[in-house]
Amino acid sequence: MTIRASEYIRECAAEIEASQQVLNDIALANQERVLEAFWRHKIGQIDLAGSTGYGLSDAGRDKLEAAFADVFGGERALVRPQIVSGTHAITLGLFGVLRPGDEVLFATGLPYDTLHAVLGLREAVGSMKEWGIGVRIVDLDEHGGVDIDAVIAAVSERTRMVMFQRSRGYSLRPSIPISELERLFHRLKSAHPNIVIGVDNCYGEFVESREPCHVGADLAMGSLIKNPGAGLAPTGGYIVGKEALLEGVAARLVAPGTAAEYGPSGPYLLPFYQGLFLAPHTVMQAVKGSLLFAQALTGLGYKVSPHPHAPRTDLILSVELGDPDTLLAFCRAIQSAAPIDAYVRPEPDAMAGYADAVVMAAGTFIQGASLELSADAPMREPYVAYVQGGLTYEHTVIALKKVIEQIVPK
Repeated sequence: MTIRASEYIRECAAEIEASQQVLNDIALANQERVLEAFWRHKIGQIDLAGSTGYGLSDAGRDKLEAAFADVFGGERALVRPQIVSGTHAITLGLFGVLRPGDEVLFATGLPYDTLHAVLGLREAVGSMKEWGIGVRIVDLDEHGGVDIDAVIAAVSERTRMVMFQRSRGYSLRPSIPISELERLFHRLKSAHPNIVIGVDNCYGEFVESREPCHVGADLAMGSLIKNPGAGLAPTGGYIVGKEALLEGVAARLVAPGTAAEYGPSGPYLLPFYQGLFLAPHTVMQAVKGSLLFAQALTGLGYKVSPHPHAPRTDLILSVELGDPDTLLAFCRAIQSAAPIDAYVRPEPDAMAGYADAVVMAAGTFIQGASLELSADAPMREPYVAYVQGGLTYEHTVIALKKVIEQIVPK
């Protein structure tokens, strides 16, 4: 097959132009909501300074958390550099709410790989299994959607929390739109009004014009080195939701009795504030790039999800490549287009938290920052690459050209 990559990409971009305009409208709505939160809490230059030691009386940190709560539809938020990942944020949410004898029910099938040790699905020191907290998983329906009738029926006297994973993770099921979460939450709360609804919000922030807590979630959790940090936050995570639940989460993060009053913000408030401000625009740069990848790869005969003209609900695009050699070539092309470590050749290897060897293309400024253009894949059939991020649309175009040159036979 002979193809001129640059010309082909221009044709693909023209095909998705109408969809790109929809994304512009979402970015504008989200940008306005973020700015209104900044104005409401009177963010000033002095709030960017940060604190040391215990972090007592850190007004800038407290205002940032109030702004996050407003933006994400919660009563309260924790936004801390001490939270090192999305998995850490979710773990804090789980342990902040659940107690020995309680049970958490996963409504969206088997959760993302890095949670398996947390839950005790894989043996690990400190897991919920060690603490006598039960875990049950409700399988998805035949279409890859949430079987809400089965979830409602599975709730027992021990069930304290029902968890939803918004994105697909390392699976081929579709991510869940906010409108669908709203329907599911309403059904669940109607049947079990005292249940705590938690959401793994990783990869989904600012992709739509509403967030999970806007439609009934009690807790939502994520990482600042994904969407909300806009590529500027060098670490950190957030938990947002109901005031009473956040008190328990804060006690787990720091210590009972000190809770959210302690926690120095160090030099991080400036990139955290600036990241939140830029996130609506930067996330849409990544989503636009994902649309372009989907359009181009579909045209080349590869199976992708979501499809080019499907509504976007998170950053992740799955690409079924069919064999390990093509998968590695794909990831190596992404790496070769990176601003950092472009000269590195990704190889599959064991990685903490994952059951299979994983290949990761991640030439990022911030280690592990998946709002930056990256691709990773577990080395197992059907050899699917999970592509996410792209701080600029232009970077994605350049990377796509390299991918096409690598995977299309000359």
